Amino acid sequence: MAQLPPGIRFITSFSRDQWYRAFIFSLTFFLYASFHLSRKPISIVKGELHKHCAASHEVEVNSYKEYAPQIQPVKKPSNVSRCGWEPFDKNNYKQLLGALDYSFLCAYAVGMYLSGIIGERLPIRYYLTVGMLASGLFTAMFGLGYFYNIHNLWFYIMAQIANGLVQTTGWPSVVTCIGNWFGKGRRGLIMGIWNSHTSVGNILGSLIAAYWVSTCWGLSFVMPGVIIAVMGIVCFLFLIEHPKDISCSCTPSSVKMQHLLIDSENCSVSLNSSTVVTGEDKHGTSAISFLGALRIPGVIEFSLCLLFAKLVSYTFLFWLPLYITNVEHLDAKRAGDLSTLFDVGGIFGGILAGLISDRLEKRASTCGMMLLLAAPTLYMFSAVSKMGLEATVVMLLISGALVNGPYALITTAVSADLGTHKSLKGNARALSTVTAIIDGTGSVGAALGPLLAGLISPSGWNNVFYMLMVADACALLFLLRLIQKELRCNADHTL
Repeated sequence: MAQLPPGIRFITSFSRDQWYRAFIFSLTFFLYASFHLSRKPISIVKGELHKHCAASHEVEVNSYKEYAPQIQPVKKPSNVSRCGWEPFDKNNYKQLLGALDYSFLCAYAVGMYLSGIIGERLPIRYYLTVGMLASGLFTAMFGLGYFYNIHNLWFYIMAQIANGLVQTTGWPSVVTCIGNWFGKGRRGLIMGIWNSHTSVGNILGSLIAAYWVSTCWGLSFVMPGVIIAVMGIVCFLFLIEHPKDISCSCTPSSVKMQHLLIDSENCSVSLNSSTVVTGEDKHGTSAISFLGALRIPGVIEFSLCLLFAKLVSYTFLFWLPLYITNVEHLDAKRAGDLSTLFDVGGIFGGILAGLISDRLEKRASTCGMMLLLAAPTLYMFSAVSKMGLEATVVMLLISGALVNGPYALITTAVSADLGTHKSLKGNARALSTVTAIIDGTGSVGAALGPLLAGLISPSGWNNVFYMLMVADACALLFLLRLIQKELRCNADHTL
């Protein structure tokens, strides 16, 4: 009997359940990466919506000569201001661009609280598919303003608001799905790797938007819109919400991480009745109430911490390319490409945070340690980035790791841990609401960060960095009680 080929031996070495887990891991990874891919273009296009008037005419002439053979099918609008695209060509352009960010993020924050509650009551596959198709429509809608020569500020604001609302379907859905398929054993590491979809999406979105930004910025939105819509169709065709749907025996195999939630016998943050009321039906799978989710130990603290952590992360997401353009004096395309290094650092930061938290079995302490290091690193970034391109590259990688590490850990492993808390008595459907509360609160900070950056940046970029350092300190402050509990638990266990 002939020996099986190496490739076949590799395939058969994994069980059916393992292959399904790997498939769901990869599918949800790319589904949510497409969400971030469609959010990134606005930060890249800002440098094109407003240009420095003194040099813009010469740049436009040279750029047109260079790219003319490539853009003949696209007719350049005749009334484009030499300072950029109306109405963003005015002196208050930073406030106007900040209004675009705030419109999206405020709608996202409000919608997120409702999204988790609605998502628990609908099939995830249908809910996520509709959200992705609508996201594709509204992302492309912003870019159509270029082709139809639209200069009304409210058109772009309404496109951002609509997109912010429909994009809230993504996060509670994919976290619930991945939480259903993976147990708690190595959740920090697994979700740290999985959460790199955020940075991968940002990188791909930056590269796609930067490719078109100097020649036809409308395509910087249309192409990502098409991609997320296509991924929505893929979601409808292939997403499996729960292992039980295909008679898979993928059940949580370990509960060793339970005490990370500060609810062990000797270190308990007790509930009045030791049970969160979920209004269970006869199958014990009904949705949890909003107040019931808030009663889970740790939800409020991690939610408030994420508010400030996400404020810092999203300020970088929406304003970093423009900052690089102003400091390094690069064009919009090169600044967009360089800004991806922040997300590369974020990939390593998320994985490192998950790995450390699994090893130490302390989620809050891991976040606190990275937040403590992030504040001085941001100060160094503001100083070192003015010394040259090489220094900027190094600080982008370090800052990305320390800023995105706590953000990634809270939105993935911590949310999944809290959503499967023992007080819920196995009600896995609560995960969507818990995730929505945590990420919704974080999204309030995500809305405030870019808005504050737009208001503060005219007085100097240094003041923006001071604001970010204060936000990091506040995030750490809200975790102090949980860190103290973890350290006390550790001391009790060693006695």
